[in-house]
Amino acid sequence: MKIWLNKWSNALKNRKFILSLSTAILFLIISLIVNFIAGTYATERASLPVTDIILSNIPVFDVDGIFVYGPIILWSFMIFIFSHKPNKLPFTIKSIALFVIIRSIFISLTHIGPFPNQILVSAGNFSSKYTFGGDLFFSGHTGLPYLLALIFWENKKMRYFLIAASIFFGIIVLMGHLHYSIDVFAAFFITYSIFHIAEYFFKKDRILFFS
Repeated sequence: MKIWLNKWSNALKNRKFILSLSTAILFLIISLIVNFIAGTYATERASLPVTDIILSNIPVFDVDGIFVYGPIILWSFMIFIFSHKPNKLPFTIKSIALFVIIRSIFISLTHIGPFPNQILVSAGNFSSKYTFGGDLFFSGHTGLPYLLALIFWENKKMRYFLIAASIFFGIIVLMGHLHYSIDVFAAFFITYSIFHIAEYFFKKDRILFFS
């Protein structure tokens, strides 16, 4: 506890850290607003569904609970990690916000309707607050854990754990027919590009990440 308090005490005494973290949080809030607008728009404009080489050949599985609470458990774990490593927060939050902004642009461009026999995510679940139905390309369940894996690439345990989480959630959304296969597979390539864009724009925060 004393070490934890010292880390935060030292971080909060650093004006550059406070400014960077405040900017990151503001950027994240803006990205979530943009995501809401884009998700609503894409859902309202959604067209008919299309066939899919994977979804058309596998039954739909009831993965509602894993789809909803799996990410909550993952992010709870990540919050615990970041609470002990405050220097890693600015770059990570800005990278996530950039991910959300770019994904919002993608889902606004093409409006393919959801696969017809996907599972029904319970309306009372937390996921109903951040999923819309038409926000398909690309998969956030797959992309965000992979983004974290790239951010923590130097830490082998975190890297392998987060890559495994990304693949796991990719399989889950396919089993539930909640995303088309292209949404899942493209997420890895697009996320990789987003990470390098973040490294370019947030160089100082990336350096702080390793301090």
